[in-house]
Amino acid sequence: MMPLPRSKRLMALVALAVATISCGDVVRQGRSPMYLVIDRLEGARGGPESQTFGTPVTSDVITNVTSPDPCSTSSPCPTIFNDLGRALVRAVPKDATLAPTTNNDVTITRYRVSYQRTDGRNTQGSDVPYAFDGAVTGTVPANGSLTLSFDLVRHAAKIEAPLVQLASNATFLTTIVEVTFYGRDQVGNEVSVSGLIQVNFGNFGDF
Repeated sequence: MMPLPRSKRLMALVALAVATISCGDVVRQGRSPMYLVIDRLEGARGGPESQTFGTPVTSDVITNVTSPDPCSTSSPCPTIFNDLGRALVRAVPKDATLAPTTNNDVTITRYRVSYQRTDGRNTQGSDVPYAFDGAVTGTVPANGSLTLSFDLVRHAAKIEAPLVQLASNATFLTTIVEVTFYGRDQVGNEVSVSGLIQVNFGNFGDF
């Protein structure tokens, strides 16, 4: 077999590169004609008065509650609360000329939360809490939005390392938390979206 001339070899390499990029783009974007956008990702500190959402989130590993009985101001009860997350998610057509139908609505069914430290020490159960998956269901209408509520920090994380150690000392832990939502459009194409939020852990003052 005779070798290809140099010019033809170069053209073949360029064609292969373009094909590879195109394939990677398809994998990254998925087959759905829609994609998801997180317009807002925020959290709220767990506790009896936990209604204020914002960012960054102050996560208290122990909250001393004074009611109901037998808890009181003189004898508060150390209590663990989960911290809540809230996301405003929007569905947008990849093709701006597309007139979406109800087939393009995206139903979200689960999410994943993972924690990272900025210093690169990210061993789960030692440096940061364990990542976890959770269930949450809601349908984002095509060209519309939906607010999702979910657990940002689980109760269990606060009785495991490294958070459990924070209850008895004045150390604080700052993490960057990635939240990923997974769903499908109404014809079965998978869609996902990720966002980041800062969560600061410690034994803070109570409400």
